[in-house]
Amino acid sequence: MSVFLITLQAVFALLGIGVLGFWIIGRRRVPSQTLAFLSTLAIDISLPLLVLGNLILDFSPRDYPDWWRMPLWWLGFTAVALALSLSASFLVKKDIRGEFTISLLYQNGLFFPILIINGIFGQGNSYLVPLFLFTIFFPSLVFSTYTLFLGGSVRKETLNWRRIVNPVLIATVVGLIIGLVSAADYIPDFLVTIVTMVGAIATPLFMLILGGNIYNDLMYKVQGGHKWHVGEVVKFVLAKNFVFPLVFLGLLVWLRPDFDVAFIIMLQAVVPPITAAPILVERCGGNRRITSQFVLASFLISIGSIPAFIYLFSRFFPIPL
Repeated sequence: MSVFLITLQAVFALLGIGVLGFWIIGRRRVPSQTLAFLSTLAIDISLPLLVLGNLILDFSPRDYPDWWRMPLWWLGFTAVALALSLSASFLVKKDIRGEFTISLLYQNGLFFPILIINGIFGQGNSYLVPLFLFTIFFPSLVFSTYTLFLGGSVRKETLNWRRIVNPVLIATVVGLIIGLVSAADYIPDFLVTIVTMVGAIATPLFMLILGGNIYNDLMYKVQGGHKWHVGEVVKFVLAKNFVFPLVFLGLLVWLRPDFDVAFIIMLQAVVPPITAAPILVERCGGNRRITSQFVLASFLISIGSIPAFIYLFSRFFPIPL
């Protein structure tokens, strides 16, 4: 099966789970307040265990001697993404530049890549560990910087160190230490099973939450009704789903890094915004509704744009299937 079709199936699987979440909330099968509990379960428990389980099972300095380079590549990626996001923000009205910038800068760096990687290479592949090493500081960056982009008329939120030194960062550091000192063999099998089983529910949980949040933000009738910002949404999709991937693909073709690095960077460039973007904006008193529109539009367009760009990437960096 071609890279395009394999990637397309992975994207459809993710979006299908999101549609299920949309339907569950829309049909009142689950109270909307349940989403807050599910978010805590996914962010603070399941996702850290997903990272920890993969590092325990697959990471060792013998197999990944250059593991320390992945966070450095992430720094370079983030610097370019920040420059692109700030430049593109001048395309929209001043009162929504913060929402626009946040949605561009903070990509869905784990869940889409995890499913795409597993869809292309199957379970037990060697690409999840580089992904986790690449994104080790990403959650800390998000929670320590998102307030910087929303100023002026919106309220400020105090810095929360518990979110910066977050469970995902702690789990990654613990997993690295276990691998570096070769302690994985001393961990009881039942503990590894618990970690991997609970970690496995992270991705479907986040997509269910996304679908539910989209329903609450865009479909539920509230006072004042809904306003679709079509022009701004189109600009966002063009920047996020097309300009970003093209720029990073050009840089990768120019720099020619190893395939592992190039593939992870390309995945980060093609995925839609982080699902928590509307929540982060709301915490600062910003426009959650337009942020949800950015996220939803990018997710829908990504059905075609992700497979297309992964296929284009494979023309320069052949994917070992």
